[in-house]
Amino acid sequence: MADVPLPLWMLNSKQNSSVSFDSVSIHKEEEMNGLYTIILLILSNVFMTFAWYGHLRLQQSGVSSNWPLIGVIAFSWGIAFFEYCCQVPANRFGFNGNGGPFNIVQLKVIQEGISIAVFCVITNIMFQGTHLHWNHILAFLLIICAVYLVFMK
Repeated sequence: MADVPLPLWMLNSKQNSSVSFDSVSIHKEEEMNGLYTIILLILSNVFMTFAWYGHLRLQQSGVSSNWPLIGVIAFSWGIAFFEYCCQVPANRFGFNGNGGPFNIVQLKVIQEGISIAVFCVITNIMFQGTHLHWNHILAFLLIICAVYLVFMK
C-alpha cells in the first residue's frame, strides 16, 4: 500500500513522516472475517439443532416413530454434514492464526453463546409446549457473561 505523508503539525522528532494504510486494511479484513464467522456459526448452529433435536420432533409427529435407531442416526448425520460445512469455515475465518479476530477460546465461547440462543429459538418453534423457566434464563445469562468475560483484557 502507498504511504501517505502526514502534515508537519502531526509529526514529532520520533515519528516517521508517513503512515501506512496496511494496518487499516488488515483491521478491515479482521472485521469482515469476524462477521463471516458469526454468520457461519449461526447457520452451523441452526443445522446442529435440527440434527440433534429435529428427529425428536419427527418422532412426535409420527414421521420417524418406526425408524430404526441407525436410520435416525443417518438422518441426523445428513443434517450434521451441513453443520460442519458452516462450522469449519467459521473457525478458519475467525481464528486469529488465520487472519481472524478471535483466539481459540473466544471462538469456543462465542459458539456456545450462539448455540444456546439458536437452541432457544428453534425449540420454542418446534416444541411449542416447551417453556423457559427462571433457571433456564439465568443459565443463558451466565453463558452471555462467559462471552463477555472471555473478551476482557
